[in-house]
Amino acid sequence: MTVLLRPVDDADLIAVGALHHRSRAAAYADLVPPETFTARGPEAMSAWWVERWRWERETHLMTVAEADGELAGFTYVGPSETDGAAELYAIHLAPERVGSGIGRQLMVNALEQLATFGVDRAVLWVLADNPVARRFYERGGWTADGATRVAPVNDQPLAQLRYTHPL
Repeated sequence: MTVLLRPVDDADLIAVGALHHRSRAAAYADLVPPETFTARGPEAMSAWWVERWRWERETHLMTVAEADGELAGFTYVGPSETDGAAELYAIHLAPERVGSGIGRQLMVNALEQLATFGVDRAVLWVLADNPVARRFYERGGWTADGATRVAPVNDQPLAQLRYTHPL
């Protein structure tokens, strides 16, 4: 399998949104009622990314992973509201690519990008009840720092933990 990591192109955003929708639906299947993903389909997620990228393209970085010519995943990094940190806002894989090593490549690349923000650490938020994602981050050197919050996922309030990684 050949994997190419590259900066997002505007033409990728529709596919990024569709992949993001599929990734969330698979990863959060036991945490969020499935009908909430039907109500917020791939078209809505694509429109959200098109709009978000329009406003944040000067301050954030999005990287897409292509595997054998197909979109396999993406990351989104940028400045954080957490003092002294940059943030990994998103890392998503096509569900059929989980366990392929592409996520690890994306994480390593994201950490390199986060280091360019001139801060000493990176942060991310992960659902407290998502042990698969938590193990993935912990294997990548991230640690929970004790900060918590409740934030909506498809209008469902879910507990999140903040993880940190030195840069």
